[in-house]
Amino acid sequence: MTDLADRLAEVDARIADAAHAAGRDPRALTRIVVTKFHPASLVDELYELGVRDLGENRQQELTAKAREVGPREGLAWHYIGQAQTNKARAIRAAASVVHSVDRARLADALDAAGEGMPLLDVLLQVNLTEDPGRGGVAPDDVERLAEHVASCATLRVRGVMGVAPLDEPPGPAFERLAESGARVRLFAPEATWISAGMTADFAEAIAAGATHLRIGSAITGPRPPRG
Repeated sequence: MTDLADRLAEVDARIADAAHAAGRDPRALTRIVVTKFHPASLVDELYELGVRDLGENRQQELTAKAREVGPREGLAWHYIGQAQTNKARAIRAAASVVHSVDRARLADALDAAGEGMPLLDVLLQVNLTEDPGRGGVAPDDVERLAEHVASCATLRVRGVMGVAPLDEPPGPAFERLAESGARVRLFAPEATWISAGMTADFAEAIAAGATHLRIGSAITGPRPPRG
């Protein structure tokens, strides 16, 4: 576990440095460790090191891993991948937060799956590129989606999520995401979360106001081959 602890400490130090450089309190940031393709045993090690927020981007892996790990005090699973409506019930059963709500039909499916369950925290994924084929709602449509999701009885809009484009510096893209977040708060005043930033660009995300960072292999190490 020593290498894992060292990597975790190094990333947390870099996050703190970026927060201080931006005039922000690092304690206000949530670091989500993405455990994609890693076994549940790694989750056990991360939990012992104090990690409480974990991310997965495939429903099957989220479901299996959450079942194997079982309930743990304070442990939250964040679903960060593209979601299909027919997987909504399974995602809802395992996830504490869904970062990738990008259309009304998905919101409706998650809402319908929530009867008798606690409120589900969701973020609206915004497409920060010019490619309509990429995941996320178009920025011009974010207010319409926010209004719809805010009307879903079992969902709670917490903010926005975005992935920086590959063909431009991440800073301006994250600033656009923050602007989308401000528009979402017109319909959901408590929607203050901004999920942005991964290993290569979390400093720019923090400078633009990100509250939730999605960090994978910089902490977990190289991903094992898919079986």
